[in-house]
Amino acid sequence: MPQPAFCAATSPFTAILFGLSGCLVDFGARSASLNAQRHLTLVREGGNPARQPIGSLELDSCAEPTPGALSTLRSLHEQQVPCAWLDELPQSLTEKLAARLPDWLAASPTCTQRIWPAPDACWQALAALQIERLEGCVLVSGEPRLVQAGLNAGLWTVGLAACGSLAGHTLADWQLLDGTQRDRLRAEATLALYRIGAHSVIDQLTDLPACLEHLQIRRSKGEKP
Repeated sequence: MPQPAFCAATSPFTAILFGLSGCLVDFGARSASLNAQRHLTLVREGGNPARQPIGSLELDSCAEPTPGALSTLRSLHEQQVPCAWLDELPQSLTEKLAARLPDWLAASPTCTQRIWPAPDACWQALAALQIERLEGCVLVSGEPRLVQAGLNAGLWTVGLAACGSLAGHTLADWQLLDGTQRDRLRAEATLALYRIGAHSVIDQLTDLPACLEHLQIRRSKGEKP
């Protein structure tokens, strides 16, 4: 079923930043834990993690765009809304994770200053997009630390409850859960994201069009992040 397009009233957003793992790709944000496990194992065995990347089959699964990701990006691109993604994973890994995303989508430069939840990475990403004002900038992520970084940077923030690290399930595993299990995980993740201050929380990017319309209504009433 085609995803709903963004209506004209949704824009103008100044820019939208996305998390990479657990948002645009890698449902459940499993690549971070796989990378950490691989690093720990190789260190214990005396190997060099930098020379022994995660297996290609695991990466292929992680690089699958999440539901709604490509249609969301296409709609925003048609509206000429600047977009970029951020991640803290090694560049060699993020390049592979982002391989199936559109060529026009900007990869934010690696932050050389403070790590999340400091706001530096968000500001650096907006600077790379040549954004001149924070007003109307949005961050979308399922990673609590990145959501907090967006808040600290003065951005509108949208948390992702189902596809981010808090739920922690691949898409296939998520779909195998019964309704009660999914509801429990969704509720726990939603509460955690609201507790840190997210302005809105949705399951995944298929829900983003309606969410952005609601944020635009809040903006039109004078609300600020």
